[in-house]
Amino acid sequence: MSILKTVTPVSHDLGDFTVRRAVPSKECRMVGPFVFVDQFGPAQLDLGGGMDVRPHPHINLSTVTWLFDGAIEHRDTLGTFSTIHPGTVNLMTAGSGIAHSERSPQGERAKGPSLYGMQTWLALPDGQEEIDPAFEAVADLPWIDGDGARAQVIMGELWGERAATTCHAETIYAEILLQEGGSIPIDAEADERAVMLVGGDATIDGTPLQLYDLVVLKPGDAMTLASRYGARVMLLGGEAFSTKRHVWWNFVSSDRERIEQAKEDWREGRFGTVPGDDAEFIPLPDGAPKTVSYP
Repeated sequence: MSILKTVTPVSHDLGDFTVRRAVPSKECRMVGPFVFVDQFGPAQLDLGGGMDVRPHPHINLSTVTWLFDGAIEHRDTLGTFSTIHPGTVNLMTAGSGIAHSERSPQGERAKGPSLYGMQTWLALPDGQEEIDPAFEAVADLPWIDGDGARAQVIMGELWGERAATTCHAETIYAEILLQEGGSIPIDAEADERAVMLVGGDATIDGTPLQLYDLVVLKPGDAMTLASRYGARVMLLGGEAFSTKRHVWWNFVSSDRERIEQAKEDWREGRFGTVPGDDAEFIPLPDGAPKTVSYP
């Protein structure tokens, strides 16, 4: 059997759109360096409305934003301002600490914003958790064309092509578009890997995929992704982590005490402010959530 486990994400209805969280969950704590996997949309928001994620902090991880439709404005404490569009990956490396906000652009609000995409976090590997914060937006990503299929490599190396996106741990991440009757082989080299059907219909070695389920694949097995009518599928994974990662709110670290320090730093305003978005912020949660350890 090529499938190790299937994770049905927890859905959060945010009114105008739905966010589906597959990782972390009881069934799956990490897939390679991916310690957080959210899928959102597709959604059409009301005229004048939009997504507004106020400034909030991160440590010891990288955030990866990937859109299928819509646009998001990113600002952070480095002074970065970047508008995320489909086809461009936004990678923000928190390292020793960063704060950022994500909001719908004014131009999108005027017509009613579309939102459809992925938000993932990558734990930074041992020895690199406290690297300097950084940001990059990479648009020149390789495409692979196959048998009724196209795939865009977002991070790492797949099908003989490597994305220019920085990888701190060995990472694979790709969007696969299958035409009617199309198929594509899934590389077997990664320690851990999973697929998520985010549109249409697809099978993995003949087993049907359910929409938005995260399907964790057996290591080392070569297999084929196929579609009868057409599909959009995400492939993600990479190297397995040998040491635990602790997660509390927006903080990820191998050191519990480092998370306690990050709490205090955010409470005391030591992360700094986000230029262009410094009028409000998300306060530290009171009491909850609990610190959990992965894997």
